[in-house]
Amino acid sequence: MRLYARPLLLAVLGASCAAVGSEPIAGEPPHHVEGGFRNMDPTVQRASGAARFKFMWSRAWASARESHVPRRPNDGAGLRANHMEPTVTWIGHATVLLQLQGVNLLTDPHWSRRASPLSWAGPKRLQEPGLAFEDLPPIHVILISHDHYDHLDVATVKRLHAVHDPVFVVPLGLKAWLQGEGISRVVELDWWGAVEHGGLRIFCTPAQHFSQRSPWDANTRLWASWAVLGADRRFYFSGDTGYFAGFREIGEKLGPFDLTAMAIGAYMPPAIMRSIHLTPEQAVQAHEDLRGKQLVGIHWGTFDLAEEPLDEPPTRMLAEASRRGYAPDRAVIPALGETRRW
Repeated sequence: MRLYARPLLLAVLGASCAAVGSEPIAGEPPHHVEGGFRNMDPTVQRASGAARFKFMWSRAWASARESHVPRRPNDGAGLRANHMEPTVTWIGHATVLLQLQGVNLLTDPHWSRRASPLSWAGPKRLQEPGLAFEDLPPIHVILISHDHYDHLDVATVKRLHAVHDPVFVVPLGLKAWLQGEGISRVVELDWWGAVEHGGLRIFCTPAQHFSQRSPWDANTRLWASWAVLGADRRFYFSGDTGYFAGFREIGEKLGPFDLTAMAIGAYMPPAIMRSIHLTPEQAVQAHEDLRGKQLVGIHWGTFDLAEEPLDEPPTRMLAEASRRGYAPDRAVIPALGETRRW
């Protein structure tokens, strides 16, 4: 049995301890409830505790797997020399380096060995980051989508704070958490809230997911996707989300997007994942809803978090894009460390 089985199972069993309401608060946005937040569609529910326990139990006993992710060497020299060209670099999992109008922005940065509250147990990194931490250009802004350990890594954000002193832009509830870790430059936003930085408008946009870092804090912090709007480029980052009507609303309000970075992995088994993660086919549909021009598939191959074959998501995403008649450069799976102009 994997060493991390016990803490994971305890987290699943303890999730019911979180006291968050289900009904909206009068006078507040409908996703605000007593003690926390809910999804836009109130009928969306996580799988039962029994189903989650079964999933975690099977994962705990599963054999370790390998992923095969293309890699492109990147020493960061071009990124550090770039001051105005719009580029995107996949570093691994949900970590993307965006360069736009002289601003260097990271999404959900993660350079640690594990996606876990424990340094010695939990999902282990299967692929080294596509860019060494030391090779980063100056980082000005960090976007955090939600508080799960594969998206919010405490060691990484503290290191970024110490070395780069960026502005952290986060959903409601995460400012206090970051301040508790000694990080003071934090802007906290609700869905549809926005902040300007370096000529960019950064919008906190809805997502369909949940939040939780312990058995006692489920849904006490908001989850989000992000839209970054420049003078002539628009970028969307999905974070973690299930497929929902919000994509079309985001596309109508803030699109069209020149580039969408969509999570395409962690969708099996459906009983656990269907409401909180996208299938590769749904990622393509979401890209359509967002009125996206170029689709980049991310969030696969770095951590073994679900039951689909680790190398399956890119094949399915590209097959769906081909079925819809996409040109080869409209839907891409970047290599780790690959920098693309957009």
